[in-house]
Formats: sequence, C-alpha cells, structure tokens
Amino acid sequence: MPSLDALVCTEPGSLRIERREAVRRAPDHALVRPRRIGICGTDFHIFEGKHPFLAYPRVMGHEIACEVVEAPAGSGLRPGEICVINPYITCGTCIACRNGKPNCCATISVLGVHRDGGMAGLLSLPAGNLLPGDDLSVDQCASVEFLAIGAHAVRRGGVGPNDRALVVGAGPIGIGTALFARLAGAAVTLVDIDQQRLERAATIAGATCPPAGIPMTEAVAEATNAEGFDVVFDATGNRASIEAGFAHVAQGGRYVLVSVVKEAITFSDPDFHRREMSLLGSRNATELDFRRVMSVMRAGDVAMDALITHRTTLTEAVKDFPRWARDKTGLIKALITNE
Repeated sequence: MPSLDALVCTEPGSLRIERREAVRRAPDHALVRPRRIGICGTDFHIFEGKHPFLAYPRVMGHEIACEVVEAPAGSGLRPGEICVINPYITCGTCIACRNGKPNCCATISVLGVHRDGGMAGLLSLPAGNLLPGDDLSVDQCASVEFLAIGAHAVRRGGVGPNDRALVVGAGPIGIGTALFARLAGAAVTLVDIDQQRLERAATIAGATCPPAGIPMTEAVAEATNAEGFDVVFDATGNRASIEAGFAHVAQGGRYVLVSVVKEAITFSDPDFHRREMSLLGSRNATELDFRRVMSVMRAGDVAMDALITHRTTLTEAVKDFPRWARDKTGLIKALITNE
C-alpha cells in the first residue's frame, strides 16, 4: 500500500503536508479513506496553541465522512460505503463507559486531538465507530459530529417546550445548539459580537437575535420579562463570555458550558446559591446524539447549503487554514475535500 499525504500541525501556527507510511488495518478495525473533513473551532484552537488537551505534532480532523476501504468480517460494513465517523475512541470499561457516558470516558482518545485524525489519506478505526450514512450525502455525513455536540448539550440541559433558551456564540457549535434547542420546543435567543454572523446563524437555526447595538442586559430583560433564561449555553470558547453568562440565568435555571477554555473560570458563589443554579459541563456527544442528528438531516431540518460556506483541498488547506484562522468573515463551516 502506498504512502499517503497528511496535513500536520507541527506546532502552534505551523502547518505542512507530510508523506506518511502506509496505514494497516488492525483485525477488529475498518480501514477508511476520509472523503470530507470539517474544520471547526477546535481545529483553529489547535492551530493557535489554545487547546488544553493537545500535544504537537498532530494531524487534525475529527469531523469526518469516510469511505470504507476494508472492513472486518461480521461488521456489516461494505467497501465503498460512505460512513459518519464517531471520533471518540473509548475504553468501554471505565466508570463513565459503564454508566453510558462514553463521551467522557476516563481514557478517551479523540481523533485529531489525542491521536492523529482525519486530515490524512487513510485511517484504521474500530468498526463500531462507523455509522453508515445510507441516504445522507458525503457533506451531510461530515457535518454530523459538530451538530451532535449541540444535540448533546441540549440533552444535557434538559431543554423542553416551556423553556426560554439563550445560546451565546453563533459559530457552528452555537448554531447546532440553537437548532436542537428549537427542535426541543424552546424559544431560542442567539447572541454574538459579530452582527453579520449572528443574523445568518439565527436564520439557519430558526432562532431570534437582539437588534444590533442593544446592551446584553437589555436584551435578556426584553426576551425574558427580566426573569432570565431557563437555560443558557455558552459556545464561545471565551473565558470572559463564560463568566458573564452566569448573570443571564433565571432563578432555578441551568447553565451549560459547551465550549472549553484553558483558564480557570470564576463566579459569585452567593449569587449561584441564591438562584439555586445548575452548572453543567457538556463534552463531546454519544451515538444517540449522532443518530438524532442523522434523523433530523433526513427530515430536512438542517440547511446544509447555508451551513457550508467554504471549501478547500488537503493540499490547499496549508494556506487556506491560516487565512481563515485570521479572518472568519462569512465563514460558518469549511470542508476539506480529500478524494
């Protein structure tokens, strides 16, 4: 089997294409060829040196649609089949896995973060981490993982039809969170400092957004009759934003941290207790969330044409990726095509 190219982040701010040795399939693994790889905030944080769980060098890429090349007998997978990759490689035996929470497995290994990911020619993965795309397009399959992050966060937040929900951050994760909060029946408000991105994201997610220039305190008061939101989600990856979000939660409400930052966050303990607030971390997603997203896609509830705004190839990403990291004007979701 020939060697294949991989896009490697050698250190913060540095990308290059490397020739890698041939990948061989482990007995219980499937050998797959990544066909589309989504670029998300995690990848930009890796490139910028801001990710808390990463060691360099690293082949990025965890939002992956793949084509099966070889599969173990009895797996049900067929060569040529297009699949969604669940990028969370878990142990299956730790307390989290035993309790049905493999998304926070004690020894989790996430493709593109803890181990090399999809910006490469071939991957060998456990067959159980592949979900056949069936009637979904390759682009849709590559978009399942990031939307599953939002679907999982909404499930963590226990969102229901009587809730008023606030999503802070109108990037892809925020869009997914707002979309699934709306599908759960909540009245959803989406906010972001970039008004142009906010308006586009709100349209995609079916959320409302405050008028340009209105102070956040006024926006919260107007949307909730000054009561605060039943559930607030932070999807910014910004410490100041996370800390400010506590003030937007209603009495007895929930605050779900979808994004992760390197720094410690602080909040007022008396105010936290006064409102009997619930603070929840939301990490990754489970197969249940992946299948929920795939079902919603099949129902036509995800505007793929509006979500995917930028495209590149594995080779061209060497120059496109740093440019998009500096200037995200008009960028919602970028895909790398690797045919």
